[in-house]
Amino acid sequence: QVQLVESGGGLVQPGGSLTLSCAASGIFFSSFNMGWYRQAPGKQRELVAGITSGGLINYGDFVKGRFTISRDNFKKMVYLQMNRLKVEDTAVYYCKATYSNSYWGQGTQVTVSS
Repeated sequence: QVQLVESGGGLVQPGGSLTLSCAASGIFFSSFNMGWYRQAPGKQRELVAGITSGGLINYGDFVKGRFTISRDNFKKMVYLQMNRLKVEDTAVYYCKATYSNSYWGQGTQVTVSS
């Protein structure tokens, strides 16, 4: 059974930092492309960052050097380091694993507010 479990969300002030983690199980992790997506209330889900099985990385245009995605194939983990957070980064953040099929985690809430 495939499971993706996100953690690390919470409440942070503007300008602050958070690190999200996604623990994967039930998949051959190193073969999967991994990604972080987010969905704010009333908005469509959008790509935050992706990292392929080969380590190629891409970011959503809004990231502008503030976030860093990484993966640990041994631990079956993917991370999203978020710095200089803005109020508009408030959303539920989801982990996604893609190979022939795609799998989603349940999400973790990130709230940026003073």
